[in-house]
Amino acid sequence: MIARLRGALVEKTPGRIIVEVGGVGYEVQVPLTTFYPLGDAGSDVVLRVHTHVREDVIALYGFATPLEHDLFERLIAINGIGPKLALAVLSGIEPLDLIAAIRRQDVARLTAIPGIGRKTAERIGLELKDRLPVVVETMGRAEPSPEDHLRSDLLSALINLGYQRAPAEKAIDKVLEDAPDAGFEQTLRKVLKAMMRG
Repeated sequence: MIARLRGALVEKTPGRIIVEVGGVGYEVQVPLTTFYPLGDAGSDVVLRVHTHVREDVIALYGFATPLEHDLFERLIAINGIGPKLALAVLSGIEPLDLIAAIRRQDVARLTAIPGIGRKTAERIGLELKDRLPVVVETMGRAEPSPEDHLRSDLLSALINLGYQRAPAEKAIDKVLEDAPDAGFEQTLRKVLKAMMRG
């Protein structure tokens, strides 16, 4: 089983790359969070790999970080979620945001990911809420800042109220830029006023 690849990037298209190792080109499916930071063709890449074997198909799924790899394997352990859907989840939300959404059981945030319906979102939240990786140890970086938490909570509240994600994010950014230290309720009222003004 292939667990790690280090080689030269030969081709890249969103969601799919080819890595040449020792003269052999490996096709690897990757989430967009791994894809976008990759360099141009010819650059060196190092990926953690999940080898998926099914009947006569062997597919490689690659990840830039241990956290992405960990979340992927936890997702595919859920009944009804295969590798392609798990990859779609990781492509549709940053790993830290995914962990936060699962902890909060934020179905609205999870269903905002393309391909994830309400039942699947509920299943992800239910099955993973007590089995999430420890972010600080896994990533070797600090937890999200209070502003990140506030932004995430505001977005969740607006989506639950029926607002679209893109305009909601724009309004939140504008309000937080003007008053970054306000509390949740005060900020939410300002965002709602901004949304109503259009």
